Amino acid sequence: MIEGLYETHIQVSNLENAVRFYTEVLGLEFAHYDETRPIAFLWIGENKKAMLGLWEQSGSIHKRHFAFSCSKDFILKDANIFLEKNELQSYNFLKNGSNEPMVFAWMPAIALYFDDPDGNQLEFIHILEGKGKPELGVLSYEEWIKINSTHQNEL
Repeated sequence: MIEGLYETHIQVSNLENAVRFYTEVLGLEFAHYDETRPIAFLWIGENKKAMLGLWEQSGSIHKRHFAFSCSKDFILKDANIFLEKNELQSYNFLKNGSNEPMVFAWMPAIALYFDDPDGNQLEFIHILEGKGKPELGVLSYEEWIKINSTHQNEL
């Protein structure tokens, strides 16, 4: 029945600035602006496979969180460089001052976080191969690799 998540919507304080951020910085493709209400739609990834709606809201906005699927190599090698180049601060799930990606062992997945100009929490995420290990919690990618290579040597 359900095959995936098609779209999500967030509130932004300035629609023009938000569209510029998501298209020029993050590379999403502009899809449509609804002139009857302050909303813009953007394509995420391959055209018409997923969509982001940006709703301009006056006053305070409700901040949201969502994640973009990315390659493991991008997250490990290029994400921090990309974010710094675009004057965005990256952080890990623990918000402990480190900007190194972390692994959610229960999935398993590697992720890195940053905020959009309105404070919405965005995430780059990649699902890793293998079985989840919920007992490990959240750990560094290096720890994840070490634990998995140790277990493979035991087989």
